[in-house]
Amino acid sequence: MKRIVKWFAEGLIILAPIFITIWVAYEVFQVIDHLIPAKVPGMGFIITLSFITFIGFLGSTLLGGLFRYIEKIFSRLPLLKILYNALRDLLAAFAGEKKKFNQPVMVRLSHDGMAKLVGFITQDDLNHLGISNEVSVYCPHSYNFSGQLLIVSKEMVEPLNADSSTVMSFVVSGGVAGTPKSSESE
Repeated sequence: MKRIVKWFAEGLIILAPIFITIWVAYEVFQVIDHLIPAKVPGMGFIITLSFITFIGFLGSTLLGGLFRYIEKIFSRLPLLKILYNALRDLLAAFAGEKKKFNQPVMVRLSHDGMAKLVGFITQDDLNHLGISNEVSVYCPHSYNFSGQLLIVSKEMVEPLNADSSTVMSFVVSGGVAGTPKSSESE
């Protein structure tokens, strides 16, 4: 019976991530595809992605001034400016030219270095807030789409010699992603 339970668990570990990933990708595709109703499956998806790409082209070339004007309006509307600015900055942090999660660091939570936290420097100059000699470090939570922003002394931050996407996967997975596979002989 133990062997059957072990095989079931192994099968679950193999199949669940595959099918959940396929399901999420399918659902995202369906949502995007149905933004523009079309008789041919996938056409709404292609049109939506083409439209977004075209707007990106216009925003960076011909109509950049118009989009900056619209952005200025949204940035001045009470309450909406908080939502708009947060969404714009979040998307720019991952996809823009000025990516913010590209400096993975380890923060010592105490001077003895016994407890540490992995995060990403988002700003290395906080003088505009009246804070000197400190940096802002975003620390994502594991298995969650949230995190916390720490303001720490520069001396408490140690750069990590690792790719940002590897570090983000490691943190978000609770330290599970990117662990070396145990050998078959063990």
